Amino acid sequence: MTTRTSRRAFLRMAAIGSAGVALAACGRGGGGEAAPAAEATAAPAEAAADTPAAAPAGEGVVLTQWYHEYGEAGTQEAVYRIAQEYSDMTDGVTIEVTWSPGDYATKLNSALAAGTGPDVYESSFNLSLVQAGHVVPLDDLFTPEVRADFDEKALSLNTIDGHIYGVYMIIDTGLLYSRKSILDEAGIAHPTTWEELVDATVALNTGRQKGLFLGNDGGIAALDDIGPYAAGLTFVDDTPSISFDPAEMAAVFEKVRDLNNTDALLIGSPTDWWDPSAFTQGLAAMQWTGLWAMPGIRQQIEEDFYVSQLPPIDIGNGKSTYSTFWGGWVQFVNGGGSHLEDSMAYVNWQWIENTDWQNEWASAYGFHVPARKSAAEANAKLSEGNPKIAVDGLYEYGRANGPYWTGAMWTALDDGISNIVKNNADAVPEMEKVKATCQEELSALLA
Repeated sequence: MTTRTSRRAFLRMAAIGSAGVALAACGRGGGGEAAPAAEATAAPAEAAADTPAAAPAGEGVVLTQWYHEYGEAGTQEAVYRIAQEYSDMTDGVTIEVTWSPGDYATKLNSALAAGTGPDVYESSFNLSLVQAGHVVPLDDLFTPEVRADFDEKALSLNTIDGHIYGVYMIIDTGLLYSRKSILDEAGIAHPTTWEELVDATVALNTGRQKGLFLGNDGGIAALDDIGPYAAGLTFVDDTPSISFDPAEMAAVFEKVRDLNNTDALLIGSPTDWWDPSAFTQGLAAMQWTGLWAMPGIRQQIEEDFYVSQLPPIDIGNGKSTYSTFWGGWVQFVNGGGSHLEDSMAYVNWQWIENTDWQNEWASAYGFHVPARKSAAEANAKLSEGNPKIAVDGLYEYGRANGPYWTGAMWTALDDGISNIVKNNADAVPEMEKVKATCQEELSALLA
């Protein structure tokens, strides 16, 4: 995977692709956000020139399946192996995998718009995919028994008008990490409220070691959605309509600005918040990053850390709560494909029935959560300690903006936050402008 800075643009291709195609990548979910499916803690995959050629197709149906370039070692070999396994066991069907380094978003958007897209592909869900006919409902795959084994958020984030269009391949989530030995020596507990987080950030700032790392932008990208979630705010309601109150949203980012003004945040790390290097190298005593970073953190500092979701942000509305993002990659069947039934059968086998493969894909290479609850419960790597805190918190506090939230809305929101945090703009008018822009974008999307 690429860096979070470039990933941010990648993730938010949702409303930018050709012909209204919505594409997101691995990170937080909904409207062009997905969370990291592969991160900088792993070695980069081989270059395109070294990609294995697909096995020659015999007679019968040939299904094409596209993946972006995952960074974790072993992933490329694994997707070719599992595709070959299905081809070998299914008479008359051959799976041809395309592993796509570089700008996967543009490649996929262009192919779908031109009618030359893959039969099966990964992305994240957005209304534009439905409007363009680039996805088909997968309702028949979700029997009552199957549906009961998926968290309702995993279903609702891929649902429009009662139809389920995608299946999560992996789920990602974010965590606040703190260095146990440093906090214990300072007599500071892992923060449980925003105020405690601010106090700890200031107290742990020694100059050479900052108190907290939220990203090189001071938390604008990392907190643009989970900050409001921590205050109990929503972005899009069931109408659908833009639902946040500008004054409440302003109050959240005034707190983020105040935190930036303490001069206790790490700014200027060699890598951004998606990578744990700032934390493991002692540049900051605490860091917001993802579950995906935990293996790399353990490799460097073993179990010398605490984790939680982002602590509640109290803005006086009585709704504050822990929060984190619900993200990941989703598998879709292309509505423009020639073999819809065969494609759905393959998706069913790979991402609904085959829980062994789902656990392998989630945790044999990187560190993520399989979508089926029974698969996650059977995964020993996720069943205790800090990983279990992450999984339990994902189910209880994980949030995403859903399929009506677009790339243009993200841009408007981040521009407004930046004006508040970096330019000291009056927060309420900024958020009023953001809400108006987002509502205009949503109205156009629904027109």
